[in-house]
Amino acid sequence: MSALWTSDEVAQALGATLVAPFEANGVTFDSRAVGKGDLFFALKGETTDGHGFVTEAMERGAAAAVVSSDVENADGTLIRVPDTMKALVDLGRAARRRSKARIASVTGSVGKTSTKDALRAMLSAQAPTSASTASFNNHVGVPISLARLPREARYGVFEIGMNHPGEIEPLARQVEAHVGVVTNVGPVHIGFMGSEEAIADEKACLFAGMAQGAVAVLNRDSRHYERIAGHARHFGVSRIVGFGRSESADARLLSCDLQDSGSDVVALIHGRRIEYRLGAAGEHWVLNSIAALAVVEALDADVMQAAATLAGVSASPGRGARRMLKFGTGTVELLDESYNGNPVSVRAMLAVLARTAPAKGGRRLLALGDMRELGEGADAYHAALADAVSASGAVQVYLCGPHMRALWDKLAPSQRGVHRPDSAALAGEVAAAVKAGDVIAVKGSLGSKMKIVVDAILAASGGEAGH
Repeated sequence: MSALWTSDEVAQALGATLVAPFEANGVTFDSRAVGKGDLFFALKGETTDGHGFVTEAMERGAAAAVVSSDVENADGTLIRVPDTMKALVDLGRAARRRSKARIASVTGSVGKTSTKDALRAMLSAQAPTSASTASFNNHVGVPISLARLPREARYGVFEIGMNHPGEIEPLARQVEAHVGVVTNVGPVHIGFMGSEEAIADEKACLFAGMAQGAVAVLNRDSRHYERIAGHARHFGVSRIVGFGRSESADARLLSCDLQDSGSDVVALIHGRRIEYRLGAAGEHWVLNSIAALAVVEALDADVMQAAATLAGVSASPGRGARRMLKFGTGTVELLDESYNGNPVSVRAMLAVLARTAPAKGGRRLLALGDMRELGEGADAYHAALADAVSASGAVQVYLCGPHMRALWDKLAPSQRGVHRPDSAALAGEVAAAVKAGDVIAVKGSLGSKMKIVVDAILAASGGEAGH
């Protein structure tokens, strides 16, 4: 494969003067992640300035560094620009201009990373595919993901996120997707956005600046469907595809057999019946997979082959990964959803917990941290989870954070484990409570740091159990 970027291409994209020729095989702004031959961007953040890490990046083998100020003792090629963030956006735009790939963009209140990962798996099985890593979906993550788009890629998948108004449109205009999917709209970041309608309007900005003949893939079951479809048409989208359970959905879920290890799904994709196995558990994953299949069809890729790939798709750590751990003379099943939490995704996880049977003598346990960015109604959103918690079959519930107090007050006394101010105070008590045979589910917003609880459980275990 050819280099990701030649020095001439970089200089032209950034409008910079070339000091010495080089070839770059990667692009990064994190000096700790620099690989040999990477192009390093020294970005100025709120707390750190990448210019302080240029020397480290060079020592790690960076091909060159893009800087906007002098760097002392930097031994290597420096490309001087007025603004390194603007330069990164310019390089991303240059990558998009030269690419012949079919491009998909993904947003939604929940499920965007899962849908993006499913698309990556399905499309990679058919042709060279580039996709955003992790949750690279903000003003830095999108241009860096674009800048990493190889010229040979046949498909590109880009996740676009937001938590404030006005964030999606400029990113969508950089991506210029052929197909955009909005997985759903829920009260996520509602503290910053004010209403679900405002969230729907912001998500609809995904369709700004899309390529000619673009397709919008929208959740037909959402009460915001028509609202988002109207925005998509306003932005010039010529074809709208609905997915979901609705009889009017173009990509329709007919039935699914939900199991704790995955699901067997029957769907109708534009009139064609497709049966497939999905390796990740939960009805929310089923609907994400149907959205992804609708995107595959809109990208003109092979839908049947894509569906067959879904058996190998599983949830990633922090996003529903299931781990079997040695505990004493038996095992414990850990459902790790520590990366994020909101009213929609917590309910989805509780439904998965309800279907996950503990071993003989074991119990269902639940550890939840605060859901963030819910605004003035935060306590009400937390308290409203009580019925779903009860239906999950969790016999002991461990909570942390000020808003989870509202849920604590609604729980049956027999369900109450402990409530603590934060995850650091909770972690040891959860780990001590877990016993062989149990199933323990852990979830909360990233800011609640529920990974501390997961790590405590892992530390208390005897390691991964063989299957």
